[in-house]
Amino acid sequence: MATKRTVPVTILGQEYKVRGESDAETVRRAAALLDETMVRVRERSGTVDSVDIAVLAALNIANHLVALRDERGKGDPVDPAALDELLSLVESAVAGAPA
Repeated sequence: MATKRTVPVTILGQEYKVRGESDAETVRRAAALLDETMVRVRERSGTVDSVDIAVLAALNIANHLVALRDERGKGDPVDPAALDELLSLVESAVAGAPA
């Protein structure tokens, strides 16, 4: 079993400490993707509610994931650990961000 570590990341200007088994660089890259997506959602939609932005960003990222899976073939599994890390980032953003 891998050791869990805590990695500080910044999403929408707020710092979060993400605990997980992925290496720090993977967590930082996932957080950067989430941050970029949330910024785009906020700019395009005009939405200011952090929860709405997080949900729309998660939907956007999930849509890309589904498209990639379809391109690769339906039999290719998604790495559960990678999804857990992404879920942790989204949950941190939703739980800790002011609405």
